[in-house]
Amino acid sequence: MSVVPIKFLSLPSRMLARVKAMFVFQHRWVVLRCVAVCASILAAAARGSLSAAEAPAEQSEAAWQQYWDEPAALDDMETGLDPSMQCAGTAMACDCEECDCCQWTSQLLPDGLIYRSYLAGAKEPRLASYWAYEDDQGWIWDITLGGRVGLWRYGTTDDVRPEGWQLDVEGAALPRLDPEQERDLVSADFRAGVPLTYGVGAWQTKVAYYHLSSHLGDEYMLRNVGARRVNYSRDVLVIGQSYYLNDDVRLYGEAGWAFYSDVSEPWEFQFGLDYSPLCNWNFRGSPFAALNVHLRQEVDFSGNFVAQAGWQWRDRHSGHLFRAGLEYFDGKSDQFEFFDQNEKKVGLALWYDY
Repeated sequence: MSVVPIKFLSLPSRMLARVKAMFVFQHRWVVLRCVAVCASILAAAARGSLSAAEAPAEQSEAAWQQYWDEPAALDDMETGLDPSMQCAGTAMACDCEECDCCQWTSQLLPDGLIYRSYLAGAKEPRLASYWAYEDDQGWIWDITLGGRVGLWRYGTTDDVRPEGWQLDVEGAALPRLDPEQERDLVSADFRAGVPLTYGVGAWQTKVAYYHLSSHLGDEYMLRNVGARRVNYSRDVLVIGQSYYLNDDVRLYGEAGWAFYSDVSEPWEFQFGLDYSPLCNWNFRGSPFAALNVHLRQEVDFSGNFVAQAGWQWRDRHSGHLFRAGLEYFDGKSDQFEFFDQNEKKVGLALWYDY
């Protein structure tokens, strides 16, 4: 019996069949495998940290190996910084009242963010690419093209974990492509907003406005005769709060109320947890994990659950974050043209946050 190959980008049909077979299983196994991956990543990281602590320093270690393991050490040797303060930009750095980076000043177009985007937030503005398999739709490709940057800050000059007041601007296009139909555009959501944030120590607060609208793809409508677009749009006021249990773990929650909405209802709520090690500047990176729950009034306060796990690399000067890993999505669609439809997705993703 012959099998008709499915086109997925440029992957050979045999490779696609193997990848598809890996993802088509009961969802209980998806969750169990994600948990197993998280556990193995954290165990490996713990073993690596223990080994590094027990191993004596080798004076004859090559310079490139030192840069691989501790690139920040080279900067410290040049600047004469105390190695105990090697992780500049963390809360401990601002315990020093004499440190210039801890003085509050007015800054135009600052680098870094006081209130950072939620790692597992499906509608956060960032650069992202998510290749996933969905039970009913098959392969899908969700993309985020955007970001959030600072316009003005009155606060510290530290860019990794700044304190003070900051006005940001954000925007993103969030299209969905169909890899099995020559990457046709299925739908796209567009978001733009202006957050005002404040943070001191472990606490950060966000008050924001954002507009979101959803659009159905022309190619999708041509393939699905009779499909009708939904004019899903909302103008929203948001208040959010986050708290760092330590430098690596953040809890957060936010509420949004739409003073104008079409199709959508006014209220939404979002909460979750991010594990993202702060003081790991070397090329080896570190593990990360994130959970997010997003509830919406128009679906009777149902919504979606997102779990992520993988590996991350953070720039020590700006705090920019690059991640690669797995994502599991379960709940109402995050493409709001299909806001009341259920989706279960699992796949690989890349994320970049400014």
